[in-house]
Amino acid sequence: MGQEGFMTLKRTGTTGSPTLPTANTSVAAASRLRGPRSRQIAKTVNNIKITILCGFVTILVLRGTIGLNLGTPEADAEKQNLMEEANRIIAEIRSDGAEPDDEPPRNPNVTFTFEPRISSWDSVRQDWLSKNPEFPSSVNGKPRILVVSGSPPNPCDNPIGDHYLLKSIKNKIDYCRLHGIEIVYNMAHLDKELSGYWAKLPLIRRLMLSHPEIEWIWWIDSDALFTDMVFEIPMKKYENYNLVIHGYPDLLFEKKSWIALNTGSMLFRNCQWTLDLLDAWAPMGPRGPTRDEAGRILTGYLSGRPAFEADDQSALIYLLITQKDTWMNKVFVENSYYLHGFWTGLVDKYEQMVEKYHPGLGDERWPFVTHFVGCKPCGSYGDYPVEKCLKSMERAFNFADNQVLKLYGFRHRGLVSPNIKRIRNETTTPLESLLVTYVTCQHLRVSNGYGLEDWLSLPEKIEFHAEFCSAHLGSLYYYCSQVHFVGLFWLLQLPEDPCQDALPPKS
Repeated sequence: MGQEGFMTLKRTGTTGSPTLPTANTSVAAASRLRGPRSRQIAKTVNNIKITILCGFVTILVLRGTIGLNLGTPEADAEKQNLMEEANRIIAEIRSDGAEPDDEPPRNPNVTFTFEPRISSWDSVRQDWLSKNPEFPSSVNGKPRILVVSGSPPNPCDNPIGDHYLLKSIKNKIDYCRLHGIEIVYNMAHLDKELSGYWAKLPLIRRLMLSHPEIEWIWWIDSDALFTDMVFEIPMKKYENYNLVIHGYPDLLFEKKSWIALNTGSMLFRNCQWTLDLLDAWAPMGPRGPTRDEAGRILTGYLSGRPAFEADDQSALIYLLITQKDTWMNKVFVENSYYLHGFWTGLVDKYEQMVEKYHPGLGDERWPFVTHFVGCKPCGSYGDYPVEKCLKSMERAFNFADNQVLKLYGFRHRGLVSPNIKRIRNETTTPLESLLVTYVTCQHLRVSNGYGLEDWLSLPEKIEFHAEFCSAHLGSLYYYCSQVHFVGLFWLLQLPEDPCQDALPPKS
């Protein structure tokens, strides 16, 4: 389809590399040959319209500035007419602003497929990785992850929605930066047929083929926020799986519920299995009659589903139920932590969480992801009142942002306030001060003889420290075990005096 006209990304090493699968470039070239002229005509027409609009605006400005407006009813009516004409032209420009569609209309009687079909991706990818060792699929023993999110290319219907999209992007960048994860944010429709809910499918496929060095693609919706900035997904848990998605097996197979799984936050392994899943998943997605008819099938099959066009989540649930033997042996349905946490039961409990618990838990005590399902801050409608949604999103963003600002000695004045306040005084020895305050205080630094250079050296001491913490203060094991490879961000999440005088005096 549309996005398949692009060539997949190639990287070459010193030993040479095979060409990754590409689309039919001759078709794409023909499309480009006939595209520029039509686009140039459209741009010329739009420029003429803009010139006319500027003329109207100039007249209005002159009338108001140099006193040509005599204040008569006729003059006021003329001014109103000019404004209406200006608005009409602006609306017309917006509607005509899209580039001409150079693709022929899709035949609704033909099942949708991604082109070109790929059947040997595992061997092609493995060969590429072996010839390009400078792009490993794992780093320091951890699989390489690419976080992917996106939003529509046009401005939000509700202007404040763009502001919250920016906050959502900032939140994701913060999490990825702190955990050494790459991130892609997309604002383009790569396939005109798979729009709306379905836009993620061609994007995920394209990124898989363009980044063979990435082991996992992690899709997260734009209305989902990371609210535990310390928690890390336990990737070793999924070594034998290709799809990780939040949900509940009993709702999936016993009740066939349309909310048994949530596709707002899920991980795909970069492999042939995932390409096959996307091929089987996508046929319900093309807009128009196909999507409408698929929506009727899904509503009739899945319990609790309202009557509306097919969405990606319902279609995946339907696929996994009806073809269980084909797919489920490689699907991990996760619910031990909040890969997806429904916002209504979480946002009003953040203060209690801070009082009782600490980041790094990822579950109901300190949710990993808070997902604002049904809010649609960028749209003109939603399932919940706009005021409630925006206030709750502000609380979630600031709850997460406090965990980041703490690194720099600040925090928000409140969970609904954008203003911040200082919580730590500056010193002339900032690194030493951080370790003294947040790792083990004076007990380890002075009494036991462990200094700054020890904590920044080999990890053996930290691992011993972790073992001791695990034996004496079990809930702190998670923190202690992470100190040696994540850095100061983790240290700042520790409670004061976490292990007291845990270690024996330094020999």
